[in-house]
Amino acid sequence: MTLYSFKDLTGAFVHPLGTYIFGGGDQQGFGELQIEMATERTDVAKSADGSIMMSYIAGDNGSITVKAQQTSDVHAFFLNTFNACKTAADSGSVGLWAAGMFTARNLIDGSMHTCTGVTFSKVPPKVYGEKGQDISWMFLCAKIISE
Repeated sequence: MTLYSFKDLTGAFVHPLGTYIFGGGDQQGFGELQIEMATERTDVAKSADGSIMMSYIAGDNGSITVKAQQTSDVHAFFLNTFNACKTAADSGSVGLWAAGMFTARNLIDGSMHTCTGVTFSKVPPKVYGEKGQDISWMFLCAKIISE
């Protein structure tokens, strides 16, 4: 039998403007973490006579989506870090824009993701309604290593 628990996930978002560590059962409002590669590694082309040509496509870029409660510390951290990066970039200093690093590790199966060149996609929509909502922060990554 195998068992999965989100509480077995640990990791960190590391940026020159601050670090946010999560895990060990203390997820601070996290609801979901998704890491996705952007590049389809294989292309198949078929000619008119039915011959097949396979092509390998390089690329380690991708994205991370963090779903968090709108009242969570992690949402506040991401919003503050985004605003600081945007202010710097709007002032002509873009060096911080893609300076993030993100790691995630499952303590049970040992799987790990290391993402570098991490940058914010945009500030996500925020719903104001009868009940609190989750907010989905999306990050673009220059390189993702999955182990």
